[in-house]
Amino acid sequence: MSIKQNISTVIELLPKHVTLVAVSKTKPIELLEEAYNEGVRVFGENKVQELCHKQEILSKDIQWHMIGHLQTNKVKYIAPFVSLIHSVDSIKLLQTINKEALKNDRVIDVLLQMHIAEEDTKFGMSIFEVEDMLNSQIFLKLQNVRIVGLMGMATNTDSDIDIKNEFISLRRFFETLQRTFFKEKGYFNTLSMGMSSDYQLAIECGSTMVRIGSTLFGKRSN
Repeated sequence: MSIKQNISTVIELLPKHVTLVAVSKTKPIELLEEAYNEGVRVFGENKVQELCHKQEILSKDIQWHMIGHLQTNKVKYIAPFVSLIHSVDSIKLLQTINKEALKNDRVIDVLLQMHIAEEDTKFGMSIFEVEDMLNSQIFLKLQNVRIVGLMGMATNTDSDIDIKNEFISLRRFFETLQRTFFKEKGYFNTLSMGMSSDYQLAIECGSTMVRIGSTLFGKRSN
């Protein structure tokens, strides 16, 4: 199938309240342009260098999301333009984003990455780490970063039951934060979970943002 057909098929399956992030890591500019011509305006990249390169070349109305693990020393390169950072997994990284956002006279939106999978290799914070951070004096002083939701990646398994349980646990914590730390803050409304292999299940479990790559562009090259 063509990218045009792939995008059309995915969009038909997405409820209106779910945002599609086209995961374009390793993909050439030409494929991104094809997706753009089909109406895609949100692209997700894993690596800062590739993200900056594509942002320079492609249309300026694109929203660029950083979805990969982000090192503090790389934040300065994307701070001028990034729309959303999905992968905040420490107070140190949050502080750095705040500092670079201030330099650029911006407030940068971020998601806290939660560790919900069985694999230790996946990044992310625990519920206790998030609660400690949100209660800290350090967090209260950050004026140029805005936490708009959570992100999580499920275990790489064939068990839909296990994946569903992980997604539901993340949604429940998201709802808890909405009622407590972010009460009456309408901007805390994004739950980014679900990729090509499990996005339909993620939507059933409450996802409002899905990160889809291979289903749109074909299998990625390393």
